Amino acid sequence: MSIRLKVVDRNGDEHEIEAAPETSLMETLRELDYGVAAICGGMCSCATCHVYIAPEWVDKLPARQSDEGDLLAELQFRQDNSRLSCQIQLKAEYDGLRLTLAPEE
Repeated sequence: MSIRLKVVDRNGDEHEIEAAPETSLMETLRELDYGVAAICGGMCSCATCHVYIAPEWVDKLPARQSDEGDLLAELQFRQDNSRLSCQIQLKAEYDGLRLTLAPEE
């Protein structure tokens, strides 16, 4: 089983991709040619997997933990809907999740 994600790349182009549930969002995004760098490999220590979650999805995801919030607070391009994709475990109920890749910092 897979879920569909709608990903807006840094050029503003929208892509519909498939992802496996029970993996992190970062794992899916780092495999894309236009995806995230994910330099730390999901350890929540680099913020190179920064994304913007579509407003209608923000409250459907688990809240940020303090370490994620601390990293995001240091980013130039942080927004209220910013998340680190390494901190989001995909689930079947996230089918249709829409997000935008944040600019690289």
